[in-house]
Amino acid sequence: MGNKIRITKKFTFETAHAIYGYDGLCKNVHGHSYKLNVTVIGTPINNPDDVKNGMIIDFSDLKKIVRDEIVVPFDHATVLNYKSPHKLMADEMERRGNKIIKVDFQPTCEMLVIDFAEKIKKKLPSNIALYSLKLTETATAYAEWYESDN
Repeated sequence: MGNKIRITKKFTFETAHAIYGYDGLCKNVHGHSYKLNVTVIGTPINNPDDVKNGMIIDFSDLKKIVRDEIVVPFDHATVLNYKSPHKLMADEMERRGNKIIKVDFQPTCEMLVIDFAEKIKKKLPSNIALYSLKLTETATAYAEWYESDN
């Protein structure tokens, strides 16, 4: 078996959310310029006849997965907890033409990174594993998810 290598691709997107029942300012709808680092692990392809020789996954293939699953749906969307009274706000905003993502959890940085991990893992090729995610919400705050912790 060959050497295991980790590669990381960085993504950015703008998303709004509100934390239902929170005792601070984040109970209000507000937005962030999120930064998402996606790290996968695998063994580089060792086949001179393969156009992907030397890669564990083509960065463009990883980019397509993350763009399709996370960046495009979440960019310039508002994420609201549909299992809370925010359901009414979500429905009304959506009715008025806003891009709404309804989730069944509090859309905190921590819970979003868990959701993102599940979405990305389902789309990766079987020979590649999701190693970690780092979701940066502000210049000084981020949440990290590691497969080894779960």
